[in-house]
Amino acid sequence: MIGATDVIQMARGFFASRIILSAAELDLFKKLPADAPSLAQKNSWDADALTILLDALTAIELLDKKDGVYSVRANLADALGDDPDKAITPMIAHLNTLWKKWSDLSDIVRKGRNTDMPSTISKDKHAMRPFIGAMHVIGKGMAASLIPRLLPVSAKKILDVGGASGTYLIEFLKHIPELSGTLFDLPDVISLAKERISQQGLLARVNFAPGDFYKDTLPKGHDLIWLSAIIHQNSRVQNVALFEKCFNALESGGRLWIRDHIMDEQRINPPSGAIFAVNMLAVTPGGSTYTLSEVFQDLETAGFVSPKIIHNGENMDTVVDAIKP
Repeated sequence: MIGATDVIQMARGFFASRIILSAAELDLFKKLPADAPSLAQKNSWDADALTILLDALTAIELLDKKDGVYSVRANLADALGDDPDKAITPMIAHLNTLWKKWSDLSDIVRKGRNTDMPSTISKDKHAMRPFIGAMHVIGKGMAASLIPRLLPVSAKKILDVGGASGTYLIEFLKHIPELSGTLFDLPDVISLAKERISQQGLLARVNFAPGDFYKDTLPKGHDLIWLSAIIHQNSRVQNVALFEKCFNALESGGRLWIRDHIMDEQRINPPSGAIFAVNMLAVTPGGSTYTLSEVFQDLETAGFVSPKIIHNGENMDTVVDAIKP
């Protein structure tokens, strides 16, 4: 049970968050090692303010400080560096965008969400690559852990809808030698997926289908569809429409697997899902996290049968299975 002190600590949680977000917004990590006065002069920043920020970053163990020179800690050099295949800084930049939208949360509760809200994900081609790279860095651990738990499965051809750079598709192909795949995503993302899948030596087993699942039909002829971290960004109406497209893309007897937060009927467990629902309230026109009964109902509306949970998790790693009769 939490007490008053815990509540205060939670309310202060934005202190460390804002320190990290501002460091990323200033592109500070890539400018180190340096001392505060020279770094401030080079960038026309306030030296005193910069010193306070750098000291705080050192205190929370992101930086080292020696003889007045600040540097990124060795164990974080890749994560806070500029290699798009290793850096998480683009994701931090994305979180900084979310910060600005979260600042409107009180008004959203008073007046309702903005249904004309644009996407929080940049359509800038230069920003897309590092963002997708950061998604891979963050997601590859979960993919490597989760996919083996879902096997075995009887499937010959998998469709990864909104598959980004192929993080999960790669794991499926590694664990199922007889499997081939199709990755469906936006054209600019497809080019990044080809690079990563080629690096894994799996290019011959993958077809690439550029498109927008909100506008386009999905390629047919698959017996397994992977829909990963997609449904939370949609309204239920949008999810039914997407499930119908998945239904049409599957062979009879094929399966749809959905990875996402799946909430209990009170919408408070898992706690991470309840908090993420607020994120969707703040940053999407109609997204949320959905209960098991809601997901099952929407799958059945789209024509699927026998929906069930095949993996239960608390970190957006619950997986729902449904069958096309």
